[in-house]
Amino acid sequence: MQGVQLLSALVILALAFSFALASDPGSLQDFCVAANDPKSALFVNGKFCKDPKLADANDFFFSGLDKPGNTANRVGSNVTAVNVNQIPGLNTLGISLARIDYAPYGLNPPHTHPRATEILVVADGTLHVGFVTSNPENRLITKVLNKGDVFVFPVGLIHFQFNPGHDNAVAFAGLSSQNPGVITIANAVFGSDPRISPDVLTKAFQVDKYVIDYLQKQFWADNN
Repeated sequence: MQGVQLLSALVILALAFSFALASDPGSLQDFCVAANDPKSALFVNGKFCKDPKLADANDFFFSGLDKPGNTANRVGSNVTAVNVNQIPGLNTLGISLARIDYAPYGLNPPHTHPRATEILVVADGTLHVGFVTSNPENRLITKVLNKGDVFVFPVGLIHFQFNPGHDNAVAFAGLSSQNPGVITIANAVFGSDPRISPDVLTKAFQVDKYVIDYLQKQFWADNN
């Protein structure tokens, strides 16, 4: 009987542990304004936070998303990020925002957000968007969006936005992380510092070495 009770207890503990892992931990306070100086901060809920009594409206405020970003770069797009680096009050809240401007034929190049799902709404113009599913299928899911349309890019998947029109386009994106991160594929693969060995990339992409040498010598533009 004791063995049965022990086994039952272990099963219940295992189930409880699996449920605990299936959801994000809740915040233990109203907010945790990120502090740059730990000496003047409180250590709350695993983070250095500004004393809540010293928090003010500016800790939760950002101005400027009404202003177009500069798209005069090689890819013809600009991302204005609003994450925890711009709004300290976003710390522990699990969200962030971005404005993306596109010149005619501008591209937000294939990239991933390793820590966030993205939901994008087109504010003006037309965008051709898409993402690629994971191995082994690598299926492209793509759609043309117009003003007012919304599209979702699942966390971690490679995705892009391209403006096929003659006019500028604007979109706003919400992301499910205070600091979603971004990995632009071409920049990371061909513009890493130090460079990835050409032998590795030649084998990976099944092309001649001179193609890899050419790509690694290019200037890979950043649209942030």
